[in-house]
Amino acid sequence: MEYRLLEKTELWVGPLSLEGADLGACAAAVARAMGLAADEVMVTDALSDRLTFDVLVPTLQAEQFVSRQDELLTALGAVEGVMLSQETSVHSEGVLGLISLEEEEGRQMLERSEAMGAEMARRIKKRALVLATGPEVIAGEIKDTNSPFLAKALAEQGYQVDLAPPLADDQAAIARAISRGAEEAHGLVVTTGGVGAEGKDQTLEALASLDQEAATPYVLRFKKGHGRHAKDGVRLGAGRLGSCLIVCLPGPHDEVELLWPVLKEGLTRDWEASRLAQSLATALREKFLAKRGHAHQGQADELWEEIHGAE
Repeated sequence: MEYRLLEKTELWVGPLSLEGADLGACAAAVARAMGLAADEVMVTDALSDRLTFDVLVPTLQAEQFVSRQDELLTALGAVEGVMLSQETSVHSEGVLGLISLEEEEGRQMLERSEAMGAEMARRIKKRALVLATGPEVIAGEIKDTNSPFLAKALAEQGYQVDLAPPLADDQAAIARAISRGAEEAHGLVVTTGGVGAEGKDQTLEALASLDQEAATPYVLRFKKGHGRHAKDGVRLGAGRLGSCLIVCLPGPHDEVELLWPVLKEGLTRDWEASRLAQSLATALREKFLAKRGHAHQGQADELWEEIHGAE
């Protein structure tokens, strides 16, 4: 389980004696004992009988410091010029004080932390945020039917669902909203809209800015610059931001309804983002091709314009 140190990042070791000790080596020894890089711990004060260290990271895993006093003292005592005694111990006014727990007490705490972490991860995984995009939705020109549909469908699968206010077709705004959703402990963010071939469609660009390895497979390909097609095709997307799964669906409601069974299966079976994105794109492509009975995508421009309207 990860612990935030907040502002209590100092720990001190004493009593001890120093005789020409290299303070950089002392910091590196403490860092090594805590599983940190050498530059992630520094000595902030060296008195005649005490060394004070500052841990330069905002969070630590429990196993990096809970009941790690013996390991830290062994590492520090091996530094030339540092003399420890039987009374030497490690202290902190913050959560780092757990470093001095007895081994059995620390083991029990780590077990509890692991159980708490697993339960927290389970709860986060079942929290979803739904984001609709498009100026038409913001202006009230069209009704957002996707958000309530997805909220109901996800709730039936055991998700706690939050609905965000509709967003403009703006890459930065969409990326911020997704990031905020992940920071607020949503394990799933689903967007609708902004995945088309027009220049205003920016949802997949927002996804790519958050996850450079996000999967964005094509549904249809176009000749770039033809008609209103500023891009070379329509794509869907799925990626991750930390433990949060991001899924980018189209805007038309019938397409969201069509794709829901695929999304449901992917969530139930815990598919990787790439497999989920490809399965969603395939399902939507098959709908387009069936609409015209095409066996290939050679007339994708005509097909898209028939379904969504010509310029």
